[in-house]
Amino acid sequence: MKGEAAIKRLGLLAGVLVLLTACGGGGTSSTVNAATAKSAADVGGMDALVSAARKEGQLNIIATPPDWANYGAIIDSFKAKYGIKIDSANPNGSSQDEINAVKQLGKTSRAPDVLDMGKAVTLANTSLYAPYKVQTWSDIPDSQKESTGLYVQDYGGYMSIGYDSNKVPAITSLQDLLGPRFRGDVALNGDPTKANAALNGVMMASLANGGSADDISKGVDFFHQLKLRGNFTPVQATTATVKQGQTPVVFDWDYLSASHGTDVPTWKIFTPSNAILGDYYNAAINKNAPHPAAARLWEEYVFSDVGQNFWLKGLARPVRMAAMQSSGKIDAAAAAKLPPVNGTPVFLTDAQATKAKDYLASHWTQAIS
Repeated sequence: MKGEAAIKRLGLLAGVLVLLTACGGGGTSSTVNAATAKSAADVGGMDALVSAARKEGQLNIIATPPDWANYGAIIDSFKAKYGIKIDSANPNGSSQDEINAVKQLGKTSRAPDVLDMGKAVTLANTSLYAPYKVQTWSDIPDSQKESTGLYVQDYGGYMSIGYDSNKVPAITSLQDLLGPRFRGDVALNGDPTKANAALNGVMMASLANGGSADDISKGVDFFHQLKLRGNFTPVQATTATVKQGQTPVVFDWDYLSASHGTDVPTWKIFTPSNAILGDYYNAAINKNAPHPAAARLWEEYVFSDVGQNFWLKGLARPVRMAAMQSSGKIDAAAAAKLPPVNGTPVFLTDAQATKAKDYLASHWTQAIS
């Protein structure tokens, strides 16, 4: 009898263990550390990722002004869809400012969760990112993503010169900017030793003055001449400075320059035919993100059809554009409004971007002093 009772007890215990295991199996995804997840599947799928992100309740972003490529609409839409608070730090900061914040804030709750940076700064700081592959990974060309998902290009455009035709003469070449009518008027979008838009502005000037993707020095020389003539202003161009007339001539991305037409109806855009320069920004997740699930959910959102079309409405070119055109998911009306590109564009390689950054680090300050 004792043996039969023992067997029954063992059978009952086994049944309980099976039941507990089954119950536990359904909840294992909730115990997965989102900080180590390399895909939504690692967290248990999108529903589990959304749930984990909502529990975190917040996402920290940095250097993402609302008027930059329609970021404001993306932020509002994300908050409305998921009910997650977004803390936006230093909206007009540079790519280097993003990296500085990651290093200075470390593992604190105020550290940036996600980053959006230019190529040169991205490549110089890969040890700070967490690898992650979004669900739309296969739509992104191999040349526009790091193979493990450490960083992925998200949207881009072409460098241009925007100007207020009511304040300065029509621009037909970069040499026009050296004339006396442009005194104190010519600006960049940031410091080229820190900001990607500004670096590419100097590179475009180099291409237009006999330089090449391997040689940004001609661009530095050009801005040195602007400085000597009193035409260069160190004021960082923003929507506010353009609207107020502080920076009537700006080297900047075409999607940003085109948006100034809303505030300044006389705003026009010039792109030198011999210096068509394109580039994409890079999305990355801080490996020490204080809200790792929200960080990964943000990446899923901006690389989704909805997120990509938001950037398109901001006149930027989303990285999944070709795939979305093929699948019929693209916003055709928004695509039709993109600034035209006439000619063969230059895109810097990783090595060229790094070389340009290094040259600027040792020559830019002296050139404009």
